[in-house]
Amino acid sequence: MTQTQTSSHWWYPINKTIASIRPISWTIAHTFHHLDRAVLKLSGGNHTATTILIGLQVVTLTAVGAKSGEPRSVPLIAFPDGDNLLLIASNWGRSHHPAWYYNLSANPEATVSIKGQSAKYIAHEAGGDERERCWDIAVGNYAGYAAYERRAGDRRIPVMVLEPLSNA
Repeated sequence: MTQTQTSSHWWYPINKTIASIRPISWTIAHTFHHLDRAVLKLSGGNHTATTILIGLQVVTLTAVGAKSGEPRSVPLIAFPDGDNLLLIASNWGRSHHPAWYYNLSANPEATVSIKGQSAKYIAHEAGGDERERCWDIAVGNYAGYAAYERRAGDRRIPVMVLEPLSNA
């Protein structure tokens, strides 16, 4: 079910650079998840604001809440790696991990929706050489992660690998 961005527009590199600037990323961190949800709903799950503006694949991750036990859905940038998906828990370079990371760590079985199609995945946190390889894929697609890593200070940004449940 993994898909990649097939077209490229002249504004993608510019917007990716702008998005990594601290005040801009702060604004995006506090607003874009709402905007992505709205655009996803209006487009029937086919488009997000992030995809339109910077060309990165956005998926909807639904995982069971670590504390609540309730399903929690969040739009996230995902990078294909063969049949797997990579999620970067950068949290825009903040000093703490995003809530979805804790949810996936506690309950690794999740549903991912891409362009209106859903599939079950099982997640694990990449470590060692796997993490470095996956991190390089992410930074190669969005250099802003390098800025988030610097901004995060001592916090090592986790990389979550989602493997299709049928392959697990």
